[in-house]
Parts: sequence; structure tokens; C-alpha cells
Amino acid sequence: MTPDEFREYGKQVVDWIADYLTNVESLPVRAQVAPGDVRRALPEHPPEHGEGFAEILADLDRIVLPGITHWQHPSFFAYYPSNTSGPAILGDLLSSGLGVQGMLWATSPACTELETVVVDWLAELLGLPAHFRTDDAGGGVIQDSASSASLLAIVAALHRSSGGTIAQAGLTGRHTLYVSSETHSSLAKGARVAGVGAENVRIVDVDPKTLAMDPVALDRMLAEDIAAGAVPVLVCATVGTTSTAAVDPVRAVGEVCRRHGVWLHVDAAYAGVAAVCPELRSLHDGVAEYADSYATNPHKWLLTNFDCTVMWVADRTPLLGALAIHPEFLRNAATSTGAVVDYRDWQISLGRRFRALKLWTVLRWYGAEGLRAHIRTGLAQAAKLAAWVAEDPDFELHEPQTLGLVCFRPRWPGRKPEEADAATLRLMETLNDSGALYLTHTKIAGRVVLRMALGGTRTEQRHVEAGWRAIRDAAST
Repeated sequence: MTPDEFREYGKQVVDWIADYLTNVESLPVRAQVAPGDVRRALPEHPPEHGEGFAEILADLDRIVLPGITHWQHPSFFAYYPSNTSGPAILGDLLSSGLGVQGMLWATSPACTELETVVVDWLAELLGLPAHFRTDDAGGGVIQDSASSASLLAIVAALHRSSGGTIAQAGLTGRHTLYVSSETHSSLAKGARVAGVGAENVRIVDVDPKTLAMDPVALDRMLAEDIAAGAVPVLVCATVGTTSTAAVDPVRAVGEVCRRHGVWLHVDAAYAGVAAVCPELRSLHDGVAEYADSYATNPHKWLLTNFDCTVMWVADRTPLLGALAIHPEFLRNAATSTGAVVDYRDWQISLGRRFRALKLWTVLRWYGAEGLRAHIRTGLAQAAKLAAWVAEDPDFELHEPQTLGLVCFRPRWPGRKPEEADAATLRLMETLNDSGALYLTHTKIAGRVVLRMALGGTRTEQRHVEAGWRAIRDAAST
């Protein structure tokens, strides 16, 4: 493709994306295809000869688009938002165009140094402690997802707990991790990958009302495991759980971790970015004093395309000690001085994309004021929805309602719990099949509840009202 051809077709692609985002509201939210439909519509064999870009775009409309679930639809209320925005898309395009491999400072100094500035900017916007800055003892790095950040926290914690011997000799003896029933499943997966083993992931009790981790139960469990000869490695406290947006008491959990000498990882994947609003800084109570690592996802609620997780560590030494390897083919004068950051030592893989560009464009385009306005809009929408649910005698609201997530269920009077749960799931599937909105569910105290997550880039109050109306109407039929 020549530069002139790239310019011509690139304009067509940008126009296609702009048209898509303009018209996405007219599409069914969830993909309306059956398993295998997309595959059957594609040729069985690759093309022998090159095709024109017009044909590629035509098949994008004909084959790909019908199989897309539209995460950018204003009535997408499932899971948590996975937002995109114009500045982030353009930042990603610039990253693709540059084609940078940012494994070392030497392979593109601007790739590394822009990232250090951007993660420091974000730390400041979130009110995180100074020692998380890259010019202090710790530092930040952009990962692909919070799952990778959790795995890296486990690896660093193992390195510290073993005095560095695990990196060379491997695991010996029983090592344990501590999560609650509400903690994201990535911690259990990370335990498998890191060699700790799923059986050594200990489940700490939660408060039955708030669903937050119980620090007293954690303290007791740690003491018992240490007495039995285990080596506690890491505790994960969550700020905004995936299921219900519950917030663990980071300060109280941190005090327990400090007492037993255990690494505290704070998984704030969903809720952490909300702290751009000063009135929500209490979400980070205890992080400055106790967190060894912390992660949040701008790609959820902060207008930045997936994938973009920012992870900070209070002390970079254990992370680099666990991961840094220096083969001859990567040796260079800049690295040998010790004066530069080589982000390949802050992640599992060697190669890395220039993710900082899209976060940089978002921060510059919106500014702190624009980011706060976006978060507050989602909060206001959720508060309004929660009020409607609470006022409706046919529905039950899960409380406490937290941030941009509202959990609720129809009461289904006269039905047994298992019958009511089945009816709630049927209701959800009916709504999702309609294409008018998309919801997901969870279980609280063994009962099925619906989750409605607000905060989408294009979601307005009218979409929330229409969604609630559709739920009420479907439940009454």
C-alpha cells in the first residue's frame, strides 16, 4: 500500500468509525448471531491474490458488524463500561502508525519517557502517594489488563517473601494468597500461573451486608496458616469488586498485612479512576500507608480504549528483581548506565506497544475537569436509577449501592427462591435478546440479581430511563 493509497483508504476507515459511533444507537446492543454464523460467512481458504480495500470494508459491514456486541452503545449496561473516545482512538492510531517496540528505553526513548510522565500525571490526578511516582522508590507502568497486574503483584510478592531465592530455585514449601469471595478470578488464575496453586488461595469471609473483606477473619487466617508452616505471600484488597462494586477496607486490611509482613495488592480496576473526583478520594484510604502495589483501568471508566491498565508499586525493587533478565542481544549503553527505565523488566512479555499515546491524548483532550465531569455523570445516572428501583414496590435494591453500578431484582411475590431466580434470568435473556439493552447478572447471598452498570461514553439520562422502563415492562408481563 503506497502512502497515497494509505491516505485514501485511511480517510475511509476514519469516516467508517465516525459513522459507526454516530449510528451505533440504532443497532441492537448484543450481537444477533448464532454460534458459527460469522465463520460460515467467511471463505474457507485464504485469498490467493490481494483484494481491494473496498471489498474489505464491504465485508466488514456484511459479515463482521452483525457479529459485534456493541460495547459503545449507549444502552450497553453489562459488565462494566469498556469505554472508547475520539482522542483515545486517534492516540491508538498514532501508536499503530509509529509501530514502536518499546521494550527498552533505547528502542524508542520517547515511548518510555512519555509513559513515565503519563503514569505520574495519573497518580497525581487520583491522589496517589508520592512514592508511587517513577522518580521515587516505586513507579508506574501501563499493562494490558488488571489480570496481568495481579499476576505481576504475585510474582513480586513471591520474590520479596523468599528474599529473592524463588527466581533462581523455584517454589519450595507451601505459599498462600488471600482473597475474598468477591475478589476477581484473575487472582486465582495468577496463583496457578505463578506456581502457588489454586488450593493455596485462601478465601476470607466478607461482611454479609457490604460484601467487603473482614479484616478480623483475615488476621485469624494468617495467624493459623503461619503457625501451620505456610508462607503468606499476598493479600488482595479490592476497590470496586466485579460483582457488586463492593469496597474492601484497605486501611484495616493493610494494618493486618503490615503486622504479618504480607504484600498488599489493591485491585481498583473498576473504581480507582473515580478518584479523579476529589470527593471520592476516600476510596484510597490506606493505600498510601499500606499498599505495595495498586492497579486501575483507564480502559473501563476513563474514556481510554482497551487495553490500558496502570499499575504502580511502592518499591520497584522486588518487581525488577523477579523479572529482569539481561541477555547479550539486549545489552546497550543506556541500560548499562542504570539511568533509564526499561519497561520490559516491569512485565511478563519482552515486547510492548506504545499504549501511553492513547492515555496521553485522553488526558490532554479532556483535562482533569473533563474527566471529572464524565465520572460525575455516571454517578448521577446510577443514583437516579437506584432511587427509581428503591421506590418501586415490585423491585428490591441491593444496598449499599456503589458508584456507577446498580444491583437489583424483581420481587416475584408468591414464588419460591429458585423459581424467582429462574424468572429473573429469563427476564434478563428476554431483554438482551430484544437488542434494546444489555444486562448481566450476579448472585448475592445465593440469589440472582441484575447488574446495570452506568458510565458509558455515550450514555445519557434518556437511555437509563428507557432501560429502566423496558425492565419494568418486561417484568410485569
